[in-house]
Order: sequence, then C-alpha cells, then structure tokens
Amino acid sequence: MALPSVGGGRQVGDGNINEVTLFNQAAAATATVTATLTTAQLLNGIIAASPGASAAAYTLPLATDLDAAVANAKTNSSFDFSIINIDGSGSGVITVTTNTGWTLAGLMTIAATAGTTHMYRARKTGTGTWTLYSLS
Repeated sequence: MALPSVGGGRQVGDGNINEVTLFNQAAAATATVTATLTTAQLLNGIIAASPGASAAAYTLPLATDLDAAVANAKTNSSFDFSIINIDGSGSGVITVTTNTGWTLAGLMTIAATAGTTHMYRARKTGTGTWTLYSLS
C-alpha cells in the first residue's frame, strides 16, 4: 500500500518538505545467539538482539547475497541499519564480524547493557563488495 501524498507527513519528492518524512518499517528483525545474519535482517533496518548471558558474534551475510537482494544497487549505494541489545541480563556483548566481500570500518561491538544501540551504514563498493561503517 502506498503512502498518501496529501495530509500529514510526506514522501521523498512529494508533499510539504516541512512535514515529517514517512516510510514503511516492518517489525524489528531478531537475533539471539551467535549466528550469520541474513540480508533480510540487515535490510529490515532494525535488529533486536538478545545474546543471552554470553557474548555473541553476528556474522554479516555474504556480500554476493546482499548484491542479489538489492540487485538495483550501484557502486556507492548505501543503507543504514541498527542493532539494539535488548537482553535484560546485561551480560552478552555483541560483535559484528566480517564475511566474504566485506570490509569493516570502525567499532563493531555493542555493549552488554540492555538498550545499547549501534548504527551501521553498508556501502556498496563494487560487484560483490561492501564496506560496513560504524556510525554510532
């Protein structure tokens, strides 16, 4: 269903630029113990993580899998996603780890404190190659 182009809120290139920009957001993707993240989890934009009482490593999907999922992406296309540590035990540090075709830039750990959020930007650098930047 398309967002309306009149009324409260606006879409890129449509409506009053002084109003809030609306977009679709599905329910947060989830991740628990150590795992390889899927392209769908990254593209969702929000990953609610519950690593439990021990540290968890979240491996990025293959860069070629991301290319297949966003076939229209060109070099320098990018998207952002966040990982939120929602674990109430407060003892599981999360580390984002690389996979084939990825370059990592910046801090890739999320503290074990419940509510700690880390934002990342994935940027396509070529066919089957992406760089993940730590933004916050």
